[in-house]
Amino acid sequence: MVFSFLLLPADTLVESHQEGYISGVLSKKGLDFAKDLLIEKAVSSMVPLHLSDIEKSVKIPLIGKVHLGLSDIVIYSVDFPFSSVETGDSGIVLIASGATANLRMKWKYSYKNWVITVSDHGTATVEVLGMEVGLNAAIINEEGTLKLLLLDHGCHVKDISINVDGGASWLYQGIIDAFQGKIVSSVEDAIAKNIQKGIIKLDSKLQSIPKQLHVNSVVSMNVTFMDDPLLTNSSVELEINGLFNGANEISVSNYYRKRSQNFLSGNGLAKMVEISLHEKVFESAASVYFNGDYMHWTVDEIPESLMNTDGWRNIIPQLYEKYPDDNMNLHMTVTSPPIIQIADQDINTAIYADLIFEVLNSDEVVPVACVSLVINASCSAEIHRNNLAGSIRLVDFTTSLAWSNIGDLHMQLVQAEISTILKTFFMPYLNLHLRDGFPLPIPHGFALQNAEIVQLESRVIVHSDLSYLDRHDLSTSTNSVAAA
Repeated sequence: MVFSFLLLPADTLVESHQEGYISGVLSKKGLDFAKDLLIEKAVSSMVPLHLSDIEKSVKIPLIGKVHLGLSDIVIYSVDFPFSSVETGDSGIVLIASGATANLRMKWKYSYKNWVITVSDHGTATVEVLGMEVGLNAAIINEEGTLKLLLLDHGCHVKDISINVDGGASWLYQGIIDAFQGKIVSSVEDAIAKNIQKGIIKLDSKLQSIPKQLHVNSVVSMNVTFMDDPLLTNSSVELEINGLFNGANEISVSNYYRKRSQNFLSGNGLAKMVEISLHEKVFESAASVYFNGDYMHWTVDEIPESLMNTDGWRNIIPQLYEKYPDDNMNLHMTVTSPPIIQIADQDINTAIYADLIFEVLNSDEVVPVACVSLVINASCSAEIHRNNLAGSIRLVDFTTSLAWSNIGDLHMQLVQAEISTILKTFFMPYLNLHLRDGFPLPIPHGFALQNAEIVQLESRVIVHSDLSYLDRHDLSTSTNSVAAA
């Protein structure tokens, strides 16, 4: 996938009026990282590369017609000391130049000398000098799925040096005359064919990328690619839908916003990638949990005194008078999806909830009162591995009596006890789940490294470098790319 991010043309995607809520920017540093890794994996998967046998009959002075053959031709090493990647309107152009390659092979010859046949065989090595490999590729967006197109590609060998082990004195020049051009064209054709095969395999992998990223049994993220990518001479930007939906549902966005301009700046210039998440992403997650009826809890892990009417006798006297020494249940229910607003360096959250007081009287659960809460909290974002996690702290809250079967309540006294409930139960409970977070849409096999987070203008922005988790182990999809 990270290589797919490299290969996006600005003018080949179908124009769309839909917008994504998660965008990713690959900086010049990120482009160079992906380019170097691509070449490294290409070399490791390409060698050893077996070429077709070559045979030819040539005339050798003083000897006559000689039948020559090369077999078991293998490219066993390749080195690319120089490479570059450029973005442009026609896509991404990747060029590896000044390359050398080493081949080994077997040779044989035979000819008739008067009435006998003379033959011999041996080995030879070839050094390929000044090889250049280039490709120009693009990915188009077809209904939210990426399709890889190879626009142009090729391999050019400047020169080769042949070393023949054994054989007659005339053999060296004979092999050069007979096979130099064929060896060069065989190397060029073999590498070009591997590029084509790699692109075909990778395109198949891209077509199979799911449009939903499973997070857990409750929610999934819509990772459908959106709109046209933005290309400059130093970065590539992509957008995905990014909104959450139920794990078995299809995400439909009712939101609309203008696409932001390329915002890679400041610390982003020093990092490989920048991932921006609009506050609507977080609101969509909250809505899924709310609509799925997951935002209600039985309050526990609070002082035991608050779980019996005796603990409330000085705060709600009439409760104790009507239900003396009865055990109680407290239920917290969020009454609407939390409101999330991302401001500069802060994430503000408003939670509307009801706290219901129940009395356990003679095996009967009796609801006695309900207090409505408006909880204002501040959140901070954190990176745990490849997950965007967070924490929340209470800023303030207000209370109002929604209904009561035990008369009016002294809300100032009640509010003090509710503060204890929020601090000892509700906030710790939220933090327990927020610390796990959700996975950022990072290509498989890569990890964020030295990530930094800022909150700015309705967005959480992650600046990070990337590391490849196992530089010696290629997945099937990476092998497809590396074959190119």
